[in-house]
Amino acid sequence: MWDKLYSAEDYVYGSTPNEFLQAYAPQLPKGRVLCLGDGEGRNSVYLAQQEYQVTAVDLSSVGIAKAKRLAARHGVMVEYIQADLADFSLGDNRWDAIVSIFCHLPAGLRQQVHQQVCQALTPGGMFLLEGYTPEQLQLATGGPKAIAMLLDKDEVAAELSPLRFLHLKALQRPVIEGIKHTGMGAVLQLLAQKPR
Repeated sequence: MWDKLYSAEDYVYGSTPNEFLQAYAPQLPKGRVLCLGDGEGRNSVYLAQQEYQVTAVDLSSVGIAKAKRLAARHGVMVEYIQADLADFSLGDNRWDAIVSIFCHLPAGLRQQVHQQVCQALTPGGMFLLEGYTPEQLQLATGGPKAIAMLLDKDEVAAELSPLRFLHLKALQRPVIEGIKHTGMGAVLQLLAQKPR
């Protein structure tokens, strides 16, 4: 599915970074950042431009190839890893920040990944997330069509309970990112920190 989607010549979610990431990136600790489900690279490239050491993981080899081209175009280095998050270990106390932008996963896998996020952050490390909530199904401006893939605020808060929430909000905002995110979106935004 993702290889086919990303085979379009254009960047289907655009080549500019996510607005929530841009707004909150200055709060992320400098150091090693992991981008989950990074797709065509817009967010990993942006973080590399901000002088983070960035590793990005995605399932799609086609998406990664486009991400590498985008990184080369901007003159930055990003380590790209092709992997399924079901099989990918985030490690322990490894990342100063982890970023998940519209990385929608089945509920069981999301719980597993969020558990790993809590272990994989260094003390003081931060997790930044934005994704669609179930209300997005009525708006139909992008995102998964299955409710189980969408983000419920209380469920996400419970899954990430070892972290301290600095920002956790469900809201509607315009999401204009390429041809796949095309209007008002119902999103969950989160910035959380691992206790020192």
